Amino acid sequence: MMGLPLEVRGSGSEPKVAVLTLVQADRPVVVLDEDLMAAVDAALASVPEGIRGLVLASGSERSFVAGADLKSIVSKSDEDLRTYLEFGARVFAKLSTMPFPTAAAIRGAALGGGLELAMHCDGLVAGPSPSGKPYPVGLPECGLSICPGWGGTNLLPARAAADVAIEMTSTGRVFLFDQACEADLFDAVAGEGEDVVEAACAWVRGCKTPERDGAPRRWIGRADCRARVAEALEAVRSSVSNTQAGAAVVDAVGVGLEQGWEAACRAEREHLIRLRHTPEAKSAIEAFFARSKK
Repeated sequence: MMGLPLEVRGSGSEPKVAVLTLVQADRPVVVLDEDLMAAVDAALASVPEGIRGLVLASGSERSFVAGADLKSIVSKSDEDLRTYLEFGARVFAKLSTMPFPTAAAIRGAALGGGLELAMHCDGLVAGPSPSGKPYPVGLPECGLSICPGWGGTNLLPARAAADVAIEMTSTGRVFLFDQACEADLFDAVAGEGEDVVEAACAWVRGCKTPERDGAPRRWIGRADCRARVAEALEAVRSSVSNTQAGAAVVDAVGVGLEQGWEAACRAEREHLIRLRHTPEAKSAIEAFFARSKK
């Protein structure tokens, strides 16, 4: 298992912040696979004491995390996939239960499981890509006739207009960077030429540690957004439930509102395990792999 770079930033009396950088030397972009999740798990267990916060960054200039490893999702048996998704959920949960604030520093594509990983942090701090080109941010799984598997259905509507977030998740549409900024998806945005990792360090230094209850800081079950998400769900339910993947998203949002975070995550996992076997998903995923080879 590869190790991930973990450094502590802060000089003099400045509060110390740990920066964990996601790297995959054998890939042009970072992809969330089992090895990377295991490396994140090990790195989080070795975070030093006495720090003010933690920033999750990426070593890729093209992506934060470009998504989960789709080959693993389609090749595993149902039981193995369930175990894989549960392992990821336990790793992600560590970011939501740290005894200090956490933030994801985003300057490239943050898609699918990559965005879900980031949204388990207390804050999302973003900046323009080094190339200046707009990059995508969102949950594209339903575009492949599957659905998110690590809480995304319950996280994105807490960070953007709930009706828009549910509709986009149900169809697989994603934001571009500028659109995500306009939708207030991020907790802070680095200025032109500003180091997004340093901006994220500043954000966690200025953030009070949230009360920890096992769920992410921003999700639809919180008192400050439960009512608006419930209203949004009813407004879009009929228009986004016309596909199996869209209906799965609607169900997972409803489960989160009615039964809580853990139940919503279980619902997502079971929908993902089921949906990948459908003819629609098999066809869409086959076409995706064919495009990727070109």
